Amino acid sequence: MNKILLTILVLACLGLMAYNATMLDLQNPFQGDSMIALIGIMAALCALVLLIIFQTSRKIQKKIEDD
Repeated sequence: MNKILLTILVLACLGLMAYNATMLDLQNPFQGDSMIALIGIMAALCALVLLIIFQTSRKIQKKIEDD
């Protein structure tokens, strides 16, 4: 996976988190569409963490191969 694709995926995760944040009802966060928005935020956050872990592992692999 090249750097451009990784950047696009990170931006997509951040965009999905921002969109779902606009769907939240802070008065009733665990009812109706607000619950779906919370699940969407958590899913995008998990994807973002996985992408960061993947990027870090690629950097470590590159350093090991260079040595």
